[in-house]
Amino acid sequence: MRTRQMWMMVFFVIVVLVAVAVTARKNFVPQQQINFSDLVQSVEKGDVTSLSIKGSWVEGTLADGTRFHTTGPANSDFYLEQFAKKGVVPDFQEVGDSLWVSVLMNGLVVIVVIALFMVFMRQLQMGSGKAMSFGKSKAKLLSESGKRITFADVAGCDEAKDELDEIIQFLKDPRKFTRLGGRIPKGVLLMGSPGTGKTLLARAVAGEAGVPFFSISGSEFVEMFVGVGASRVRDLFEQGKKQAPCIIFIDEIDAVGRHRGNGMGGGHDEREQTLNQLLVEMDGFDSAEGVILVAATNRPDVLDPALLRPGRFDRRVVVPQPDVRGRLGILQVHARRTPLDEQVDLERIARGTPGFSGAELESLINEAALFAARTNKRKIEQEDLEMAKDKVAMGSERRSLVLSDAMKKRTAYHEAGHAIVARLTPESDPVNKITIIPRTRSLGATHFLPIEDRWTWSVSQLKARITCGMGGRAAEEIIYGDFDTGASDDIKKATQLAHGMVCEYGMSEAMGPIAWGERRDEGYLGRDAGRSRDYSEATAQRIDEEVKKFVGFGYENARTILVQNLHILHKVAQSLIEKESLDAGEFERLVLQMNPVYPEPTSNVA
Repeated sequence: MRTRQMWMMVFFVIVVLVAVAVTARKNFVPQQQINFSDLVQSVEKGDVTSLSIKGSWVEGTLADGTRFHTTGPANSDFYLEQFAKKGVVPDFQEVGDSLWVSVLMNGLVVIVVIALFMVFMRQLQMGSGKAMSFGKSKAKLLSESGKRITFADVAGCDEAKDELDEIIQFLKDPRKFTRLGGRIPKGVLLMGSPGTGKTLLARAVAGEAGVPFFSISGSEFVEMFVGVGASRVRDLFEQGKKQAPCIIFIDEIDAVGRHRGNGMGGGHDEREQTLNQLLVEMDGFDSAEGVILVAATNRPDVLDPALLRPGRFDRRVVVPQPDVRGRLGILQVHARRTPLDEQVDLERIARGTPGFSGAELESLINEAALFAARTNKRKIEQEDLEMAKDKVAMGSERRSLVLSDAMKKRTAYHEAGHAIVARLTPESDPVNKITIIPRTRSLGATHFLPIEDRWTWSVSQLKARITCGMGGRAAEEIIYGDFDTGASDDIKKATQLAHGMVCEYGMSEAMGPIAWGERRDEGYLGRDAGRSRDYSEATAQRIDEEVKKFVGFGYENARTILVQNLHILHKVAQSLIEKESLDAGEFERLVLQMNPVYPEPTSNVA
């Protein structure tokens, strides 16, 4: 109702202003300014028909209808006699009347301007973007009446759920802990890679406890106006105390909680003031009030130490990438709302997606549903899931990119080289799919299916990865006798892996079990700045030699395997040219039919 009245007032003011403008336009008659001497001459000639005098202001009309105005002593006795002789009798007007009219008109204009300004300010205050509410928190409140998320909707992070269960018990029954003198952690920091489900886990804690959930991003605290971020922090905690017990969740806290002193604006910039206020608020509120602060970040290494000390973020919960069982659970959770065919094997999909985050697995299920919908299927089949897995892992197919026969053949030999070397190299992962269909930035791809998740790698396993990576380059050399740029990414990954074996993992006998160089992290830039050179030039030369030795060892192994199994290389490449893609079963049958020659066992050290 107030909004309607306000807009009616605005409309009325606009109508009045328009009416005044139209009236003034109608009453406005153009006037010509002349000199007083010209007026006297016109009167002498008999050209003046009417005259009006307001003090020193004189207005009149000529015989031809022209209106004029001037200033001068027209009301003196001398000029009045001259005008009377020519038959011109002036009309005298009081100066006071004009002054009052001017004051009233100007006052009306001022009143209208003030009224419009007050209406504008009131509208802004009534709306969501309040004119003077820069310091108000932008946190979104998800109450119990909204969509409730519980631990049943979260999978792949059982250990993290177990640690957060204590927070839930405290929010449900605080006396259970306080009667024994215990203090629940004030803050919980969720750490993990992007897409692992940190935000979903925080919402599940609020859903399990049945308490309000305030959600805000770290970047929403910082504005261009100094002091706004600190004011929003204060307002956020005030809202939380009013809704206690509740959970305050700050997503991407590294946007405001970065290490102080690394900013580009000195020690008193807006971000650091916001962080200081956050530290003060976390010291100021008591966990017994029932307010729990939960934050999430994928860069815990750049957070300020004062934010991580006991009494602030007491508990740090790692939300890791899901293992095979976790991936299966995540797929099952997201598959609840989609009809699956009875023959669908989600466990196979879970085994074939190592390193996938929860967000990527959700995208996989969604892409599978879209694939099924395009072909008017009633249920999602295994084929749809496999296609969705390839799209998420390797990118979309570029069917519009037409390869020439020569380029298609070269790509087929390249991918066949990867697959055959992987199949005949011990410690290598099994081949799951080979394709020469262009995807995103690659012209082909060879996908592997690990038997199990690996958290550590042995020397032989890393050397097997380098050997498999060099299989495509070796195949091109054997068939064509030259190279192209298609193996650039393979060479880059093999070199990085070999460099890590020498400098980080201590797997080089010549260099010994020593970490050469230390990673530099420039927190204010938000990126890894590479490795420092804390060793001599002679040591750097030895490191380069060892890296070259590991990569060269893998290349020679790959070349030897392909030369001994050249007949299989031709066969697999020809099948790829004809079919464009080979699954694991088709590839395995081709290899076994051609009687493969397995390589001689080699030492684990180059």
